[in-house]
Amino acid sequence: MSDQTIRLLIAGSLLLHGLGHFGAIMALVVQGRVKDTGKWKRARSWLFPTLAEPAATTIAIIFWGLSLIGFVAASMSFWGVLLPGDIWRQLALVSAFISFTGIMLFLGNWPWFNTIAAQVMNIAVIMTQVWLHWPPVDMFGK
Repeated sequence: MSDQTIRLLIAGSLLLHGLGHFGAIMALVVQGRVKDTGKWKRARSWLFPTLAEPAATTIAIIFWGLSLIGFVAASMSFWGVLLPGDIWRQLALVSAFISFTGIMLFLGNWPWFNTIAAQVMNIAVIMTQVWLHWPPVDMFGK
């Protein structure tokens, strides 16, 4: 696979994962106005079951908002657009931890496919940056 293809896949994956968090924010906004609509449920944390719904929604939106901004920024940094290219790894890693934690706190609120897909992406980012150190710095910078 060419370096350009790998660049496109990495930046695209970070961008799509970030934009996926926008979908979660919109689902929370819609759920605040209507009853549960099947697989998408109102924000509720299994860890803090007595947390009032408005507070749970606000906390979830903060998690998803930070993840959205972080992953989009990581993608832009990876391409060197508006942000220095050497900070993409830190942005992606911090965003993955925020997203992972938010998903675990609100586990069971969203369809399992969405939950599993998001967690797989978060784990992939964490593993590639912490353990595998991929892609190599000499391929795409710091």
